[in-house]
Amino acid sequence: MVKERARILVVGGGYVGMYTALCLQRKLQQELKRGQVDITVVTPNPYMTYQPFLPEAAAGNISPRHVVVPLRRVLDRCRIVVGEVTAIDHAKRTATATTLATTEEGTGAQQLTYDELVLAPGSVSRTLPIPGLAEHAIGFKTVEEAIGLRNHVIEQMDIASSTRDHAIRDAALTFVFVGGGYAGVEALAELEDMARYAARYYHNVQPEDMKWILVEASGRILPEVGEEMGKYTVTQLRRRNIDVRLETRLDSCADRIAVLSDGARFPTRTVVWTAGVKPHPLLAATDLPLNERGRLKCTAELRIDGTTHAWAAGDAAAVPDVTAAEPGKETAPNAQHAVRQAKVLGDNVVRSLRGEPLETYSHKYVGSVASLGLHRGVAHIYGRKLKGYPAWFMHRVYHLSRVPTFNRKARVLAEWILSGLFKREIVSLGSLEHPRAEFELAAGGKPSQAPNQDPKGSS
Repeated sequence: MVKERARILVVGGGYVGMYTALCLQRKLQQELKRGQVDITVVTPNPYMTYQPFLPEAAAGNISPRHVVVPLRRVLDRCRIVVGEVTAIDHAKRTATATTLATTEEGTGAQQLTYDELVLAPGSVSRTLPIPGLAEHAIGFKTVEEAIGLRNHVIEQMDIASSTRDHAIRDAALTFVFVGGGYAGVEALAELEDMARYAARYYHNVQPEDMKWILVEASGRILPEVGEEMGKYTVTQLRRRNIDVRLETRLDSCADRIAVLSDGARFPTRTVVWTAGVKPHPLLAATDLPLNERGRLKCTAELRIDGTTHAWAAGDAAAVPDVTAAEPGKETAPNAQHAVRQAKVLGDNVVRSLRGEPLETYSHKYVGSVASLGLHRGVAHIYGRKLKGYPAWFMHRVYHLSRVPTFNRKARVLAEWILSGLFKREIVSLGSLEHPRAEFELAAGGKPSQAPNQDPKGSS
């Protein structure tokens, strides 16, 4: 039993933040009822995004609202604060946060005090100082980016269908993806599959008119599924006329021209950046120990090394891999580890409050799965290698089992069943990026434009 009132602050509402808070509210039910424990979750968005489903959301296989989990519904015994933690002083047990309210009131930041800290802000896109990247590229880490990219691809097909300018048409139908990890390969494969299907509804756009280019700096893609499956994936993508360029970098995308390190130049209106992630900037604004890569130094019990009452997991945490043969090796920053670490982390916070021994995080690698479009995929599960339809089916089964809440599982399954019975919906809702544009024009004003958007509505 918790003897004194404990204030638990969870920073981040992603995999680790949500699952840890969910574990805490389940195991501390009685303490919460008696007012002995307060759980506060500070997160930029009031929902958790199940990122493995972003490619399917972009392709229209899943509704965007089913890719996210509303935190207020799932964490009904926690206090949800929509905002950003900008600094942490663990010595004083305080966190500095900005919220929608503090911004509206003009009061600046507010101080949150805590007794136990769970730091799980996740990661942000790792970008490079490439000319034109900030102005023209789009990422693929959020549901907003996924839906924006879907709208954008369909809009480019609309532009190509209606223009007589060959240069504009070619640029509109050229799509460059940078990064050969899960995000880049699955996003490209799903969107190419969707665009190929959509082309049947255009009288003058054929699948072979489109150029899909995957740029990867290393000599292989999808390293998580193994070298053999990676080579198989390259072969399958190239059979679909997707231009896979290994050991190649993006040198520039200024003036809407993608310039590659091998000398190739592609006029394009679409550059998708998925070339890795880096630790959240918040970590540098704390008094907590970081390793050389900027991640929090943690113990195998998920406690931040050299501290008390501070915990971390997921992309932000450097957790030792106790199952590795080589000493000092860390667990990989991926969703598999994040979900499993969150359970151990939640248990250990409860154990710490109750004065019980802590549990060590130990994870045995099960395997990896990747979708390459409808009915196509690759998988490496328990040492077995799967290709094509079996791998695609395994991909869906695995992620359906991992998506949080029965409600979300049922909705996703229902959408998959319906999508198998009916034709895809091919429509762009580009106005979602700036919903007031038409009203501003009607009111006599000049409509402002969304970031990276030209008057034709393409980003």
